[in-house]
Amino acid sequence: MAAPDPRRRALAVCLVAAFMTGLDVSIVNVALPSIRDGLHASDDGLQWTVSGYALTFGLLLVPAGRLGDARSRRTIFMWGVVLFTLSSAACGLAGSMNVLIVSRLIQGLAAGMMNPQVSGMIQQMFQGYERGRAFGALGATIGVATAAGPLIGGALVTAFGAAHGWRWVFLVNLPIGLMLLPLAWKLLPRQRQVHRRPESMDPVGVLLLGIGVAGLLLPFIQRHQWEGEAKWLLVPAALVVLAGFVTWERFYRREPLITLALFRKRSYSLGSAIALFYFAGFTGIFFIFTLYLQSGHGYSPLLAGLAITPFALGSASAAVVGGHLVGRLGRRLVAIGLSMVIAGLLATMAATALVPGQATGLATALPLLLAGTGSGLVISPNQAITLSEVPPEGGGSAAGVLQTGQRLGSAIGIAAAGTTFFGSLGQGWATAFRHGLLVVVLAVAIALSAALYDLLHTSRSPRKTTHPSPS
Repeated sequence: MAAPDPRRRALAVCLVAAFMTGLDVSIVNVALPSIRDGLHASDDGLQWTVSGYALTFGLLLVPAGRLGDARSRRTIFMWGVVLFTLSSAACGLAGSMNVLIVSRLIQGLAAGMMNPQVSGMIQQMFQGYERGRAFGALGATIGVATAAGPLIGGALVTAFGAAHGWRWVFLVNLPIGLMLLPLAWKLLPRQRQVHRRPESMDPVGVLLLGIGVAGLLLPFIQRHQWEGEAKWLLVPAALVVLAGFVTWERFYRREPLITLALFRKRSYSLGSAIALFYFAGFTGIFFIFTLYLQSGHGYSPLLAGLAITPFALGSASAAVVGGHLVGRLGRRLVAIGLSMVIAGLLATMAATALVPGQATGLATALPLLLAGTGSGLVISPNQAITLSEVPPEGGGSAAGVLQTGQRLGSAIGIAAAGTTFFGSLGQGWATAFRHGLLVVVLAVAIALSAALYDLLHTSRSPRKTTHPSPS
């Protein structure tokens, strides 16, 4: 009997970590009403609880990916698990909204340490068709975690009560983290150390990128809390800082934080754009839908989580299939998936208008199943295509840039959809939900435009690709 492939065991460890960090993108959504009551939180505080995680998640992805490439993905991964576990405990024990928000920010930093190592290790361990299947498994894991978060969160809040159940939404990470540490130590691959110079981390680049990303996101997250229009001046200022970052990286003579030549590859540049805009829509769905069901129709956290389950089922099933089909269909598969997401979300809007009241959750089941199936054909295939021309030794930093786009999209999307939702409440819960969902549809439509542009350009000037293919 053949011995188990050690790569499969290592992949399982990576997938558990990806599940844990992905779960915390959406598991908190159904607990927001309980958090508001228990900690006397404002709407801005609730948005910070969700968007703050995405913000700091995105800030650390690129430098952590670069550090993992240069030093040890395994070591950075394990430190991320430790920090994530401790910050989850702090969230669960928080006695005030400020403590919860700070703990969520730290939790996001820890997630940003782990995730690029996962993609980097997949690049390191697998090649060709196997890599496509591994990314398919990763995409399925992320899709299930994000979409199943409301269901798991709802079950925890229901089981432990509205007063303290929200704490277990965070404390559930403790046994997962404690299990991951010894398994990561034993099973994750070690890598040859290519770069050992301390200066290889490019501290100026890290600082410029962090300031630029934070400046870009803060006006969206703090739109209501910061009065006046002056806050929007941060957006052009952040773009100037990011332009300075690009200039610095172009002329940095040692090891740049980001290899800008990657963006000359159409597969990478357009794939990153698709990821940014799709995640701007993807994560906003759960934020506004669960609030709408609980606050607008009196759903319990568990029922609200069950209502979003069709999306999770469709996403999980399609992501596995997508990992097998991406080698043959390439970006066409992503375009098909995005079209299905838009169709499903428009049908969801129609269902809430035609079937108001308590039956809304049932009426949206099939539309959400369609949208979830489309989502499964987007996330993992797009990641496989985007990273297909990246050498394994740069896999962590390249994945960090890609995932930074995803986190930026998540934070902006949640802020934009949430702001639209809260701003339309005067017209009723159902109208507010549909207005918020229009923002989501717009973001997904922009992602679809990028995919169609890639297909049109490819048909006019074919290029050689290295998409994973069965061989």
